[in-house]
Amino acid sequence: MSTAVLPTSSVKSPRTELRELARLAIPIAIAQGGQALMGLVDTLVVGRAGTASLAAVGLGNGLYFAVSSFGMGLMMGFDPMVSQAIGARQFTRARALLWQGAWMAFCGGVLLATLLTLAPRLLPLAGIGEAEAAGAREYLTWRAPGMPLMLMFLTMRSYLQSTAFTRPLVIATVVANIFNLLGNLLLVFGGSSLPAYFGPLRDVPALGVAGSAMATSASIGVELLIAVLFVRSRPVEGAERASRLPVWSDMARAVRLGLPIGLHICAEVGVFALAGVLAARLGPESVGAHQIALSFASVSFTVAMGIGNAGSVRVGWAVGAHNTPQARLSGFMALAGGVGFMSISGLVFALFPNTLAKLAGAPADVVPLLIPLLMVSAIFQVFDGAQGVGAGVLRGAGDTRFTFLANMVGHYGIGLPVTVLLAFQWGLGVVGIWWGLCAGLVSVAVALVWRFNRKSAGTLRPVEA
Repeated sequence: MSTAVLPTSSVKSPRTELRELARLAIPIAIAQGGQALMGLVDTLVVGRAGTASLAAVGLGNGLYFAVSSFGMGLMMGFDPMVSQAIGARQFTRARALLWQGAWMAFCGGVLLATLLTLAPRLLPLAGIGEAEAAGAREYLTWRAPGMPLMLMFLTMRSYLQSTAFTRPLVIATVVANIFNLLGNLLLVFGGSSLPAYFGPLRDVPALGVAGSAMATSASIGVELLIAVLFVRSRPVEGAERASRLPVWSDMARAVRLGLPIGLHICAEVGVFALAGVLAARLGPESVGAHQIALSFASVSFTVAMGIGNAGSVRVGWAVGAHNTPQARLSGFMALAGGVGFMSISGLVFALFPNTLAKLAGAPADVVPLLIPLLMVSAIFQVFDGAQGVGAGVLRGAGDTRFTFLANMVGHYGIGLPVTVLLAFQWGLGVVGIWWGLCAGLVSVAVALVWRFNRKSAGTLRPVEA
């Protein structure tokens, strides 16, 4: 591993910091978006197999995302531990934490996979039809085995981004998504229509919903295998052989750091899911406008998450090196980068709402509601970027509990009451729901930026000090 990426006792110039942040953030954002793309491909491919199959995959993906979001947050507890170890040049310790992450990914993944297989049993209680519930159960039965693999890949991602070796993340993500697309087409529809030179593949039966889930789980396995091969091929200079046995104290520390992150992600996912439920009370046009606007906002937020993860790494490096001034600069430059990108994204939403509506294929009765939602989204893009990156830089400093508390207060104590007031009391409808979401995001963003400014004004200490 090149030592050029590691922090020193000096403080970099803002321009140099921004350049190195971008170099780290772009591949991480690609890897982040690649995970979401797999679920989208499942939906698009299965949609051609019929409405019932599409509904089953939609339900299954929703449940998978809800459960996996908590697992993803839990695994992020290793992020500050690994990046701070690299910053302190404790390479053997970083390698040991990689193994502990793998152990925790396996144990946590098995538990969450079990939960996934049981979750569809609750769907009939929510008024979901038996046919759709059965399809979701079939999908999750084959998607659940990929949960431990996905969490292990996140462990590898944490290690690779902490060592600034991010090229494998891009390669693994691109290969896995190509594999997923081809696997979906083959297993969902079968191989009977393939040309003769495909040989045994022509005998593959059409497996429908189950085939889609099998393809995606296998793709995650491919993604993990590529990451593992790259980690093995790049030994860290100066690192000794690390213990591969489970160390419960390390995993307990990671859980203490990761549990608030998992809860914070669930809280954020939950408030947007609740917004969808409230929009459903206003009619199908409101639901359609909400879903389309949310899809566009989610794409831009993927980049902000990449910048936040990169900021977490760079802050962690500086904290591990006991260089608080550099950590403060890294954090604020990450915030500036996230806000800057999301400002451009918001400008696109504000200037080209009709073009985006046409791109999404919005029905004519949805467009009048979608346009104002895109305008509201243009405003909250800035604050969404600030809170996404703010959570990342605080994570790099080892502060994860405050982010959870800020999300609970901001979204549920401020945003939700504003949503109900504007949407239903003042009659603004789905636009009022989005102004409520905006109020929550503004509150969280202000709180996280204030928290980082306050903490970095003092002395930041490693979590394992």
